[in-house]
Amino acid sequence: MAIVKEKKKEVIQTYKIHSDDTGSPEVQIALLTERIKSLEEHFKVHKEDKHSRRGLLMLVSQRRKLLSYLEKKGKNRYKTLIQKLGLRK
Repeated sequence: MAIVKEKKKEVIQTYKIHSDDTGSPEVQIALLTERIKSLEEHFKVHKEDKHSRRGLLMLVSQRRKLLSYLEKKGKNRYKTLIQKLGLRK
């Protein structure tokens, strides 16, 4: 499930570090989180969609790797991001 352009721009505006930022770990993680949320909605309707479920697992794995990278590089950035996204409780 692709993200609509407007939604993607909104996410980038929210999580960017500097004015031209589109590739920082924070932005990448936020975009992956939006894609994961949209796939979760898809699975509420299509429970038997095994191929998309595999894609979801790959997205979750990619997000986990980026989160661990961010945790190593900047503990404060990591903590603020997971708090903003509501990933941990």
